[in-house]
Amino acid sequence: MILTRPVWVLRQKPQVSDQIADIRAALDRPGVASSDFDLNPKVTLPEGRTLRAAGVLAPIVQRSGRYALLLTKRSSALKHHPGQIAFPGGKQDETDADVVAAALREAQEEIGLPMDQVEVLGTLPSHETVTSFRVTPVIALVRDEFIIKPEPGEVEEVFAVPLDHVLNPQNYLVQSRRWRGQRRYYYVVPYGPYYIWGATARILRAWTEQMKPI
Repeated sequence: MILTRPVWVLRQKPQVSDQIADIRAALDRPGVASSDFDLNPKVTLPEGRTLRAAGVLAPIVQRSGRYALLLTKRSSALKHHPGQIAFPGGKQDETDADVVAAALREAQEEIGLPMDQVEVLGTLPSHETVTSFRVTPVIALVRDEFIIKPEPGEVEEVFAVPLDHVLNPQNYLVQSRRWRGQRRYYYVVPYGPYYIWGATARILRAWTEQMKPI
């Protein structure tokens, strides 16, 4: 049995605040690619490795007059990364025009977000994962209300985090654990009962860097 929080409706108004304008401007600036290995410089990556293209969506919504970011909690029944916090998204299929299209398609499949209710603000530089994906984070504003529908078997929960929380670098910590016989370091950005870490936290941390004024 998959447990989810009650399905709720997000009511949006097509307005652009100073914060959204700042995000647009930041995404127009050149950025620096990130990876799961940024905090582990001694890790030797295999030469000639092949990275598969993927896109993830960072959907910005309005809740109680504030902007928030929608994230998912993966099903605990999944073989890979069970129970972890993630963006909606996945690998680019042959039918996808590009990684942006892949992110939008996956978000519709995973959380029920209609593509025509999404305004893409821009993309962050790519992120390389330990699982050999080159992930493009797509930042988007959800313009209209929609009913969140977690995909059965894959998404256990969909929740919102205040955008100010994940865009504040002071909320990030560096922690570590042993993985494949080595100690690996990674970013975390806790929020209430949610432990946001790994690639998701690293991408969000890169977003905070992108927001810094020149």
